[in-house]
Amino acid sequence: MASNMVIQNMSFRVGQSLAIVGNIKPHAVNFSVNVGHNSQSIALHLNPRFNAFGDTNAIVCNSYQQGKWQQEVRPGGFCFFRGENFKLIIKLTSMGFVVTLPNGCQISFPNRLGSGKYNYFSFNGDVRIKSFEIY
Repeated sequence: MASNMVIQNMSFRVGQSLAIVGNIKPHAVNFSVNVGHNSQSIALHLNPRFNAFGDTNAIVCNSYQQGKWQQEVRPGGFCFFRGENFKLIIKLTSMGFVVTLPNGCQISFPNRLGSGKYNYFSFNGDVRIKSFEIY
């Protein structure tokens, strides 16, 4: 999986939140945010799709393990806009990931890898990341 931006060796543990601020490119097709151990072990793949892979204005969540994508989850709703800034907050809980979307709605995704700590983050597609903070 090729990445536009990768952050490694930055600890993200259960109980912490990750705030991501970015700008979506004006002609965006899709972008993704990935949290995991490395490019082959992704616990959370968050993929807003404007018009990609047969989807229009959809959010797709998944995980990637042992060289294979797992079962997709489509939480519904879409609150991303081409050419605009966005803020995502991802909280790692003992049960999984709670993602606060730009409009304040929350979606949950299970921690399929079961780890209490991740240190790999990648950002792909039609997005520019402005800030990244773990707190």
